[in-house]
Amino acid sequence: MIGQRLTAWFYFAAWRILRWLPENFVYTSAYKLADLATKRNGSGVKRLRSNLARTQKDITDLDLELLLYKAMRSSTRYWVDTFRLPDWSVERIQKTVTTTDEHLLMDAIEAGTGAIVTLPHFGNYDHAAAYFCSRGARIVTVAERLKPEALFKKFMAYRAAFGMESLPVDGRVIPTLSQRIRQGCVIALAADRDLSRTGIDVTFFDGPARMPAGPSLLAIRTGAPLIYACISYTDIGIHIDFEMVPISAQGSENERVAATVQNSADLFAKGISRFPYDWHMMQRIWIDGDFEERE
Repeated sequence: MIGQRLTAWFYFAAWRILRWLPENFVYTSAYKLADLATKRNGSGVKRLRSNLARTQKDITDLDLELLLYKAMRSSTRYWVDTFRLPDWSVERIQKTVTTTDEHLLMDAIEAGTGAIVTLPHFGNYDHAAAYFCSRGARIVTVAERLKPEALFKKFMAYRAAFGMESLPVDGRVIPTLSQRIRQGCVIALAADRDLSRTGIDVTFFDGPARMPAGPSLLAIRTGAPLIYACISYTDIGIHIDFEMVPISAQGSENERVAATVQNSADLFAKGISRFPYDWHMMQRIWIDGDFEERE
């Protein structure tokens, strides 16, 4: 309980203090802290190293360490962006985003038909959501319930401030998301890690993993387009590449969902292969036990 309160205090303090300090000082200091955390090699760093190693065939130990340092800086940049984004103007948000094939999403937004965007924990998805909210999208996501409750409510309020609705993960979330799609909303879901432990088995970078069925199930049941987004960092902000996820039309609903989740996993792998340093995954993804972690 004390640990949860300290964690909440840290986040609340960061949301205030990092918005007061000069921008260059904040980012420069944050990158130094990221380098220090990498050197200390805690459990999160070890897991990130292991995950990155599986995405890069035949990578040398030196190149893996250089990639790890860059990935830790990218992850830290996400958090600093998060703490400072409430002070960004709409103009800044829009000018710092570039896209490829954004019509895949904008066509659905303008038609009011609803859409599902699926993506890995990649780049800065809040920045991307704020960009599309500023252009008239109604975006809904789900969030893992954090402890203490005050911290969870803070994150929900943070996203609500730029126009995104955040729903807690529970047994009612799929019906609620289906309703939001019928209302013309965009459902944005990070789907490279299964939180329920009842996900779909996929092959991911030649290894067995499990990923959530939610985005594919929603697309199959509602008929809304399922769109993959790859969000990578640029010097000035983020770039978003969009691509349609092929939706399987063969077999039972369960078989169609499984095949579509695999199609999503393949697109995730393609994006991560291009920008591995912007994949901020410090939790276990693969479910086999025979891969030797590189520490």
